[in-house]
Amino acid sequence: MAYEFKAIRRVEFSETDMAGIVHYSNFFRYMEIAEHGFFRELGYSVVMNHFEPPVGWPRVHAECEYRQPLRFEDEVEIHMLVSEKKSKSLSYIFKFRKLNATIPMDIARGSLTVVCVVKQADGRMAAAHIPKAFADKIDVAPAELLT
Repeated sequence: MAYEFKAIRRVEFSETDMAGIVHYSNFFRYMEIAEHGFFRELGYSVVMNHFEPPVGWPRVHAECEYRQPLRFEDEVEIHMLVSEKKSKSLSYIFKFRKLNATIPMDIARGSLTVVCVVKQADGRMAAAHIPKAFADKIDVAPAELLT
């Protein structure tokens, strides 16, 4: 079963602010890139229209702690780990490392919680159990990796 995914990307100029530093909001995009890669690695997409009923994954919690800046052309590794798996939700932590530093360094840490939902007849979303075929492929990362 899977509990982690790593994505590596180079910072684009458009992701930086007037100070030449990656705008804080882009870290949330990076988290989503890693989450989508994780789903794809398991043979799925975050758009799960092939389940009946189709399920979605809205975010109910997101945070990021910034320790060091990233700049244009920096290479960053986004390491996503499943930190909690419940019947209707998944939580992840994200470790961001700047790879092109003299010594690769941790630059940020984030977390994200998503809830599995279905759309009700009246259009509202309701929490639902994670489809078994998908849930069976996911495990929580070992405690030593989560610290």
